[in-house]
Amino acid sequence: MSRPLHITAAGMVTCVGLDAAASCAAMRARLDGFAETRFLGTEGAWLIGGGVPLPRNWIGMKRQAYLAAGALMDIERQHPGTLAATPLLLCLAETDRPGRPVNDAEAFLQQLAQILGSPASPQIQVIAHGRPSGFVALDLARRMIAEGARAVLILGVDSYLTAQSVSHYLNHSRLLCPGNANGFIPGEAAAAILCTAAPGPIRMTGLGLAREVAHIYNAADTGGADLPLRGDGMTRAYDLAMTEASVDLAHVEYRISDLIGEQYFFKQAALASLRLERGRIPFQDLWSPAESLGNIGAAVVPVMAGQLMMAERRGYAPGSPALMEGSGDDGACGAAVFHAVRRAA
Repeated sequence: MSRPLHITAAGMVTCVGLDAAASCAAMRARLDGFAETRFLGTEGAWLIGGGVPLPRNWIGMKRQAYLAAGALMDIERQHPGTLAATPLLLCLAETDRPGRPVNDAEAFLQQLAQILGSPASPQIQVIAHGRPSGFVALDLARRMIAEGARAVLILGVDSYLTAQSVSHYLNHSRLLCPGNANGFIPGEAAAAILCTAAPGPIRMTGLGLAREVAHIYNAADTGGADLPLRGDGMTRAYDLAMTEASVDLAHVEYRISDLIGEQYFFKQAALASLRLERGRIPFQDLWSPAESLGNIGAAVVPVMAGQLMMAERRGYAPGSPALMEGSGDDGACGAAVFHAVRRAA
């Protein structure tokens, strides 16, 4: 790309903090925001989730709009005037996911503009692919910057704490609860990152997008023949991102992943690592925001990018470069490499 993409600022509203600084500090300290929800799990026990503590008990799309407004205002406080002049890429849940909290993107954006008390961004695009949405948004953002845009906002907002979502994933034995250790904790969050052409703490140097044929629901697509997981999709995403960044996995200092707690996704990440890593001796740390937030869907990539930026800015990043990965239930895989932008003392 002729104009590199930098991450300059981040905003978050999560179950462990109502801004990016608080959320990243809590995740660094391995704190979590898990508590009993208003939903019943198995055996009559209350379901554990990562709900955001808001001043009012808003529900549905209105709740999502307030989460998103908090994340955007977090960036606006750092860079006044950003919201009114910057194109926005909105990452939402998959269109076919049961219980998706935002069914009407246009109505959601109207509510968001009303809460913010400002007109909508001059250019808005919706990307509804769930967890991997942020990787698609990063690809689109760097193209926009290469074409001359000075900055692009990426906003992700999502929730698995809806009645229909909880019922669906309980019926498919995918929620962590008594009697099922192979499940995820449902969460909710909103996160935004400011991507610019001007230098910031970190710079994206490589991006890879691919698809895994043997995804978690592949048996339904193949007439009951459950394909063995080889990690082809994530391996391909890793390889594309690292080739563009001119690095190999042995020289990646640490990784950050959207691992939500299910064995499938841990196995996928392990297979990709085993197939590509050669000759590494030092320890390679693996971060995952789900340890503190649960499964936050389409908000996870902006959260991970914000974590990387904050770690570099605060001086606790294990090194550079870092590899970010994520995948969805439909097999979509994404990976991105970020290098620190070192400044002279």
